[in-house]
Amino acid sequence: MTADHTGGALAILLYDGAYARAHYAFVMAAGALAIGRPVLMFAAGRGVHALARDWRGLHDAGDDAQVRARGVAGMDTLRDAVVELDATLMVCDAALRLCDLSPDQLLDGVQVAGIPTFLEAAQGRQIITL
Repeated sequence: MTADHTGGALAILLYDGAYARAHYAFVMAAGALAIGRPVLMFAAGRGVHALARDWRGLHDAGDDAQVRARGVAGMDTLRDAVVELDATLMVCDAALRLCDLSPDQLLDGVQVAGIPTFLEAAQGRQIITL
């Protein structure tokens, strides 16, 4: 039996710098990608830390150890899956400056863009904001 995945593409707007929101954004992205839905993730505000090589700039990042201890995929596992499954990842250029991050501190393949670029890329997608 095959599932009908006509739900279409998904756009996730992560504007908050809290670990719990960022973790769930990656849970949603990985789940959507696993069922064949293309994903665009745009990190803005303090959420840009989620797409930095060192994501520990997220508020309550230490919660990851407890998440993993309970048998739930942690940030590293989820981020690796989302990258491997070819999500489109973008960060807000203004938010990078706000958080004092540079593009070379981001995961490989993350595009630095403005809101108009995100909105154009998200056109026609289901948008979830976290």
